[in-house]
Amino acid sequence: MDTQTIRKKYLDFFSARGHAIVPSASLVPENDPTTLFTGSGMQPMLPYLLGETHPKGTRVTDSQKSFRTDDIEEVGDNRHTTFFEMLGNWSFGDYFKEEQIQWIFEFLTEELHMDPSRLYITVFGGDEKNGLPKDEEAPLIWTKLFAGMGVSAQTAEIGSEEDGYTKGMKEGERIFYYDAKKNWWSRAGVPDSMPIGEPGGPDSEMFYDFGTPHDVSYGAHCHPNCDCGRFVEIGNNVFMQYIKRGENQFQELENKNIDFGGGLERVVAAANQNPDVFLSNDSLANIVAHLEKSSGKKYEDDLKSFRIIADHLRGAVFMINDGVRPSNTEQGYFVRRLLRRSVQYADTLGIKEGTLVEAVAIVTDTYKDHYPELNEQRADIEAVITDEEKKFRKTLSKGLHEFEKIADAGGISGEQAFLLFSSYGFPIELTQELAEQRGVTVDKESFAQHMREHQEKSRAGAEQKFKGGLADHSEKTTQLHTTHHLLLKALQIVLGDHVKQRGSNITGERLRIDFSHDEKLTDEQRTEVERIVNEQIQAKLPVLKTTLPKEEAEKLGAEQEFGQKYPDMVNVYSVGPADASPENPKLAEAFSLEFCGGPHVSNTVDIQGTFRIAKEKASSAGIRRIRGVIE
Repeated sequence: MDTQTIRKKYLDFFSARGHAIVPSASLVPENDPTTLFTGSGMQPMLPYLLGETHPKGTRVTDSQKSFRTDDIEEVGDNRHTTFFEMLGNWSFGDYFKEEQIQWIFEFLTEELHMDPSRLYITVFGGDEKNGLPKDEEAPLIWTKLFAGMGVSAQTAEIGSEEDGYTKGMKEGERIFYYDAKKNWWSRAGVPDSMPIGEPGGPDSEMFYDFGTPHDVSYGAHCHPNCDCGRFVEIGNNVFMQYIKRGENQFQELENKNIDFGGGLERVVAAANQNPDVFLSNDSLANIVAHLEKSSGKKYEDDLKSFRIIADHLRGAVFMINDGVRPSNTEQGYFVRRLLRRSVQYADTLGIKEGTLVEAVAIVTDTYKDHYPELNEQRADIEAVITDEEKKFRKTLSKGLHEFEKIADAGGISGEQAFLLFSSYGFPIELTQELAEQRGVTVDKESFAQHMREHQEKSRAGAEQKFKGGLADHSEKTTQLHTTHHLLLKALQIVLGDHVKQRGSNITGERLRIDFSHDEKLTDEQRTEVERIVNEQIQAKLPVLKTTLPKEEAEKLGAEQEFGQKYPDMVNVYSVGPADASPENPKLAEAFSLEFCGGPHVSNTVDIQGTFRIAKEKASSAGIRRIRGVIE
């Protein structure tokens, strides 16, 4: 079964059990500047897990696009990818453990025909310090289901992941108790690190046994959480049933939630009984086949190069489709890194310039049924990738000249290797390869230290940048968020209807908007935009949230975030008219109307100060950027 078939089976399965199918959110999180990318299926659902009412009800299901930057260096084995889809089903105070476990077991064994004797389960072993009991309910449900399929399912106590390598597994054991580090979920991690007021709960992870030999380099004995590759986690059932009330004090929630996440690529691999996601998943295997044909080499001849290119190209296509463009900062840094690493490893395979962009059509064709927008944006995606490859090849040429100068002087220090990386885009692997050819050494340990210092500075910069960001819902941030809506409408009035938002970031100090426009604003245009925004602030206009069908909001002309897919029922925020009210929002007469998740002031009079454009400049081709402040 291919990726598209299994995704559809999953969504149809839970739809038949009362779940509303909702579209994937963008890879670039909406109104959450604390993280660069959507990294899990839970992330867009967090407001509803915390108590907000979902427009589609108490049961929803989806397949969420996700990207994890930490996995870039992990790509190269048979299961790690940067981009992936997370299958999800959610209960917001509706059903709980018994229904969830029964349904997901039924889906895996009956819909996908997985051999139940290859499924292994982990559960929460309790946390005595925090008064959190061992989960004895989930194992009973699992045991009964396995017994119904004629499979022995004894429980075993393991404890920590490290304990697993000592204890191993015995014949007949199928359900394993691990500690909170492995089988507890909250945004903050283990119970001890959770802040007061934070929800969390035990979880039950599902592993598929591919039956490959255990690699003792990981530990003496194998167990479900072993990293040797025999067991691969394919899904996690989170039972969000507690809230932290004080130090070592937890209380059961009145409305308990289910949060299930299953990696689509890994589920496909298990369904096809092939642990290599680059062969078992058509979305990656099709790219691998293209690379084999283009290079004249076989996949098994250079697994790492084939896997990195296939993963990185697919991830870049989805990022670019969601509005990310290559740059040296923020999200753009990562799409640039994916593309440049792809070029580097393409050179390793002897693939000529212009070949990589041909894979865009392979990706868009593979996903056209579920993500038709990829096909619609195909020409733009191809143009971005072509341009970035040309730029990088020019940089590589300059970098090779610099490398020759350094190598002529002898060994390459960590500082010099880092200079080649930071100034010329040379990955350390390329520097090492060239150094070996010249018979010189590279101080890899010193390079690693320079990289750690660079990453620490980057993280500190990001934390400072996002301090007081929209995610904290501070008063000033909220004021600037509403001002952002006013500014977009004012730009459309002054410059024309072609103006659309192409990115934003809002902190407690300023707002930033990227918008489609070719020319620098004249002084007169800047003055007029500021005048319109401040006029609306002074007009004391009500700001209202309304939930309505997406089609109706579109007919009213509500602005949408670029690259975002929305469910059938949406939240829109309207500004004005002056006599609008929650009972009669008068959306057709609003000054500004946007699809949005909030937060906002309740009236423009709450925006305390005068709006001013602090800076306006080009962001990229056809995109301008404004930074604005309230003074």
